Amino acid sequence: MGTDVFHAQVRLTVNDGPRSITVDHRSTLLDVLREQLDLTGAKKGCDHGQCGACTVLVDGRRANSCLLLAVAHEGCEITTVEGLGDDDGEGLHPVQRAFLERDAFQCGYCTPGQICSTVGALAEAAAGHASHVTDPAAATGAPVELTREEIRERLSGNLCRCGAYPHIVEAVEDVTR
Repeated sequence: MGTDVFHAQVRLTVNDGPRSITVDHRSTLLDVLREQLDLTGAKKGCDHGQCGACTVLVDGRRANSCLLLAVAHEGCEITTVEGLGDDDGEGLHPVQRAFLERDAFQCGYCTPGQICSTVGALAEAAAGHASHVTDPAAATGAPVELTREEIRERLSGNLCRCGAYPHIVEAVEDVTR
């Protein structure tokens, strides 16, 4: 059996650009992003989906890219921290700007995953997706108010070994105002 049997051509939209790449069937989306596309923002932390350093947006929803097989994401739209930005010409997404202004990072290793997770969490709350701490009496489908407790819960899947959590919460609060 030739090695081509274990590879497939996959079409993805990565950071708004179409990509057609040959991937090993066993390659994770994280490995393809980092090793084949040179997008090194998403980090390999635990390689078990427990730390969130590899968080990217897949079709607008946050996902741990270390757990996703690239070959299974044919046709998906992938957004990494490198692909976030705004249209005002300054190049930073409001969440990225807030992280900078609030000094919501220390070593920076987890920051790309924290930022992508925040962008996803903001979209989920705006769409009315409840979290574990959302008031059960809240209207289903209505935007969820992002209190400090909501922010902490929604970002609890992203770990920061440096302990920048208070500044991360403040940055998210700044974006929601």
